[in-house]
Amino acid sequence: MPEELLTIGEVAARTGIATSALRYYDQLGLVRPRRRAAGQRRYGPEAAATVAVVRLLQEVGFPLAEIKRLLASRARCPEAWREHARRKLDQLDAQIAKAEAARHAIEHSLHCPQDDIYACPMFWKIVNGVANGQTLTEAHGH
Repeated sequence: MPEELLTIGEVAARTGIATSALRYYDQLGLVRPRRRAAGQRRYGPEAAATVAVVRLLQEVGFPLAEIKRLLASRARCPEAWREHARRKLDQLDAQIAKAEAARHAIEHSLHCPQDDIYACPMFWKIVNGVANGQTLTEAHGH
């Protein structure tokens, strides 16, 4: 019994992703149709799972170009995933530290005893630190 192939519309309906996104994924080599019938893409049943993997990786912060490299390298060397994941964790840790420093700075500005932010010594400590090449995280000291 031949395997049933899915149209692009069927894959879109199963995954909740637009057909234009599926065409773009195909263009990038992320989710490829098995074949074309009368010029139309026909996908294997695994296409929905592949789309879900791509979307999950996007949700955790991988851009599409990186996802393509990740999926290709995983096929060649499963250990490659760990290296990509370690780099992504480092990036996420840096983003989290920056967001926390920004949150603390804004929180301080809301509770600062100074009415004018320009009168706040903490504000100027951060401004001077940034002016001297520190990141917000370094200048804020958190």
